[in-house]
Amino acid sequence: MRSSSYILAISLVFCLVVQSCTPRPRPINYGTDKCAYCSMSIVDRQRAAQVVTSKGKIYSFDAVECMLNYDRNYDKTPVALFLCNSFDNPGVLADATEGIYLISDNLPSPMGAFLTPFRDAAEARRIQGQKDGELYNWLSLKEHFDMEIKNSR
Repeated sequence: MRSSSYILAISLVFCLVVQSCTPRPRPINYGTDKCAYCSMSIVDRQRAAQVVTSKGKIYSFDAVECMLNYDRNYDKTPVALFLCNSFDNPGVLADATEGIYLISDNLPSPMGAFLTPFRDAAEARRIQGQKDGELYNWLSLKEHFDMEIKNSR
Protein backbone atom coordinates (compact mmCIF):
# COMPACT_ATOMS: atom_id res chain seq x y z
CA MET A 1 0.00 0.00 0.00
CA ARG A 2 2.80 2.37 0.88
CA SER A 3 4.52 1.93 -2.52
CA SER A 4 1.30 2.73 -4.39
CA SER A 5 0.95 5.98 -2.39
CA TYR A 6 4.55 6.80 -3.23
CA ILE A 7 3.95 6.14 -6.95
CA LEU A 8 0.78 8.23 -6.85
CA ALA A 9 2.65 11.13 -5.21
CA ILE A 10 5.48 10.94 -7.77
CA SER A 11 2.94 10.83 -10.61
CA LEU A 12 1.14 13.88 -9.24
CA VAL A 13 4.38 15.85 -8.94
CA PHE A 14 5.38 14.83 -12.48
CA CYS A 15 2.00 15.97 -13.86
CA LEU A 16 2.28 19.32 -12.08
CA VAL A 17 5.81 19.87 -13.41
CA VAL A 18 4.81 18.99 -16.98
CA GLN A 19 1.70 21.15 -16.77
CA SER A 20 3.63 24.14 -15.40
CA CYS A 21 6.10 23.87 -18.31
CA THR A 22 3.41 23.90 -20.98
CA PRO A 23 3.34 27.31 -22.69
CA ARG A 24 -0.05 28.98 -22.17
CA PRO A 25 -1.64 32.29 -23.05
CA ARG A 26 -2.39 34.92 -20.43
CA PRO A 27 -5.57 36.99 -20.55
CA ILE A 28 -4.99 40.45 -21.99
CA ASN A 29 -5.85 43.32 -19.66
CA TYR A 30 -7.51 45.63 -22.19
CA GLY A 31 -6.80 49.29 -21.55
CA THR A 32 -3.85 48.45 -19.28
CA ASP A 33 -1.47 46.11 -21.17
CA LYS A 34 0.91 47.72 -23.65
CA CYS A 35 1.81 46.36 -27.08
CA ALA A 36 5.26 44.68 -27.04
CA TYR A 37 5.97 46.12 -30.50
CA CYS A 38 4.61 49.69 -30.58
CA SER A 39 3.88 50.34 -26.87
CA MET A 40 0.29 51.46 -27.53
CA SER A 41 -2.38 50.45 -25.01
CA ILE A 42 -4.21 47.33 -26.09
CA VAL A 43 -7.90 48.19 -26.34
CA ASP A 44 -9.28 46.53 -29.49
CA ARG A 45 -10.87 43.19 -28.51
CA GLN A 46 -11.27 42.23 -32.19
CA ARG A 47 -7.63 42.57 -33.25
CA ALA A 48 -5.38 42.04 -30.21
CA ALA A 49 -2.77 39.29 -30.44
CA GLN A 50 -0.30 37.36 -28.32
CA VAL A 51 2.83 35.27 -28.73
CA VAL A 52 3.83 32.61 -26.22
CA THR A 53 7.40 31.37 -26.66
CA SER A 54 8.45 27.79 -26.10
CA LYS A 55 10.03 29.01 -22.85
CA GLY A 56 6.68 30.46 -21.72
CA LYS A 57 7.48 34.16 -22.23
CA ILE A 58 4.37 36.11 -23.25
CA TYR A 59 4.20 39.12 -25.57
CA SER A 60 0.87 40.87 -26.15
CA PHE A 61 0.10 43.14 -29.10
CA ASP A 62 -2.58 45.65 -30.02
CA ALA A 63 -2.88 44.20 -33.53
CA VAL A 64 -1.89 41.17 -35.59
CA GLU A 65 0.40 43.36 -37.70
CA CYS A 66 2.40 44.27 -34.57
CA MET A 67 2.73 40.57 -33.74
CA LEU A 68 3.99 39.83 -37.26
CA ASN A 69 6.46 42.72 -37.14
CA TYR A 70 7.68 41.72 -33.69
CA ASP A 71 8.16 38.11 -34.76
CA ARG A 72 10.11 39.20 -37.84
CA ASN A 73 12.30 41.79 -36.13
CA TYR A 74 12.93 40.91 -32.50
CA ASP A 75 12.70 37.83 -30.34
CA LYS A 76 14.09 34.72 -32.01
CA THR A 77 13.03 32.33 -29.25
CA PRO A 78 10.93 29.58 -30.87
CA VAL A 79 7.23 30.39 -30.68
CA ALA A 80 4.90 27.84 -29.14
CA LEU A 81 1.68 29.79 -29.78
CA PHE A 82 0.60 32.58 -32.10
CA LEU A 83 -2.77 33.79 -30.84
CA CYS A 84 -5.21 36.51 -31.79
CA ASN A 85 -8.68 37.77 -31.16
CA SER A 86 -11.08 37.91 -34.06
CA PHE A 87 -13.71 40.17 -35.54
CA ASP A 88 -16.30 37.41 -35.14
CA ASN A 89 -15.29 36.36 -31.60
CA PRO A 90 -14.01 39.49 -29.76
CA GLY A 91 -11.89 39.15 -26.65
CA VAL A 92 -11.16 35.44 -27.09
CA LEU A 93 -7.61 34.44 -27.97
CA ALA A 94 -7.44 31.60 -30.49
CA ASP A 95 -4.78 29.97 -32.65
CA ALA A 96 -3.72 32.64 -35.17
CA THR A 97 -2.27 30.02 -37.52
CA GLU A 98 -5.81 28.72 -38.13
CA GLY A 99 -7.36 32.13 -38.74
CA ILE A 100 -8.58 33.84 -41.88
CA TYR A 101 -7.47 37.45 -42.42
CA LEU A 102 -9.13 40.23 -44.40
CA ILE A 103 -7.15 43.22 -45.58
CA SER A 104 -9.64 45.87 -46.66
CA ASP A 105 -9.16 49.62 -47.03
CA ASN A 106 -12.76 49.90 -45.80
CA LEU A 107 -12.10 48.23 -42.43
CA PRO A 108 -9.49 50.12 -40.35
CA SER A 109 -7.22 48.43 -37.82
CA PRO A 110 -5.21 49.95 -34.93
CA MET A 111 -1.89 50.21 -36.79
CA GLY A 112 -3.23 51.16 -40.22
CA ALA A 113 -2.64 47.86 -42.03
CA PHE A 114 -6.44 47.44 -42.47
CA LEU A 115 -6.00 43.87 -41.21
CA THR A 116 -8.89 42.05 -39.54
CA PRO A 117 -8.68 38.48 -38.20
CA PHE A 118 -11.59 35.99 -38.35
CA ARG A 119 -12.16 32.50 -36.91
CA ASP A 120 -14.97 31.64 -39.33
CA ALA A 121 -14.14 31.64 -43.06
CA ALA A 122 -17.81 32.12 -44.03
CA GLU A 123 -18.02 35.25 -41.85
CA ALA A 124 -14.77 36.55 -43.36
CA ARG A 125 -16.20 36.08 -46.88
CA ARG A 126 -19.45 37.79 -45.83
CA ILE A 127 -17.58 40.85 -44.50
CA GLN A 128 -15.34 40.81 -47.58
CA GLY A 129 -18.52 41.03 -49.69
CA GLN A 130 -19.48 44.20 -47.77
CA LYS A 131 -16.04 45.80 -47.41
CA ASP A 132 -14.06 44.42 -50.39
CA GLY A 133 -10.42 43.49 -49.85
CA GLU A 134 -8.33 40.32 -49.96
CA LEU A 135 -8.51 37.21 -47.79
CA TYR A 136 -5.39 35.44 -46.49
CA ASN A 137 -4.60 32.39 -44.43
CA TRP A 138 -1.75 32.56 -41.87
CA LEU A 139 1.03 31.56 -44.30
CA SER A 140 -0.14 33.82 -47.13
CA LEU A 141 -0.54 36.70 -44.64
CA LYS A 142 3.06 36.28 -43.46
CA GLU A 143 4.22 36.19 -47.11
CA HIS A 144 2.17 39.32 -47.84
CA PHE A 145 3.81 41.18 -44.94
CA ASP A 146 7.28 39.99 -45.99
CA MET A 147 6.63 41.31 -49.52
CA GLU A 148 5.38 44.64 -48.13
CA ILE A 149 8.66 45.01 -46.22
CA LYS A 150 10.77 44.09 -49.24
CA ASN A 151 8.85 46.51 -51.47
CA SER A 152 9.21 49.38 -49.00
CA ARG A 153 13.02 49.20 -49.03
